[in-house]
Amino acid sequence: MDQGTSTLLEFEAIKQLKARYFRLMDTKEWSAFEEVFAEEATIDVSDDAGEANGHVRGARKIANYIRAAVGEAQTVHHGHMPELRLLDATSAEGTWAMFDYVEFPSPDKRIGLRGYGHYLETYEKQNGEWRITSMKLARLRVDPLS
Repeated sequence: MDQGTSTLLEFEAIKQLKARYFRLMDTKEWSAFEEVFAEEATIDVSDDAGEANGHVRGARKIANYIRAAVGEAQTVHHGHMPELRLLDATSAEGTWAMFDYVEFPSPDKRIGLRGYGHYLETYEKQNGEWRITSMKLARLRVDPLS
């Protein structure tokens, strides 16, 4: 297999990882969701309110943080147009355009948001599987639901 084909296969594996991240969050499969992250992964969602100004470390803590933030909400997350860079055989970085729809339960009105922005991420291949090692959510726009 040539280098170009190998790189494309690694990119496809990372795309599958990110697709799993979105699907598992939206379907609220929290134990499997935790597995998309490396054990010592970090997230920075400081554009949103949260623990330690939105900085969380550790796969389980990340899953618990996100479950607490959106676990009761109806959510739809999309990632688009990935810009991926393979740094070496076991590390990569990427930027994803993103859209999210988050609607919290409410008996009389819609409460939530439509968000737009980017995920800035790093990845590591561990035991033959890609995992997210760091993630920063950089929002460009938030439209409240009315």
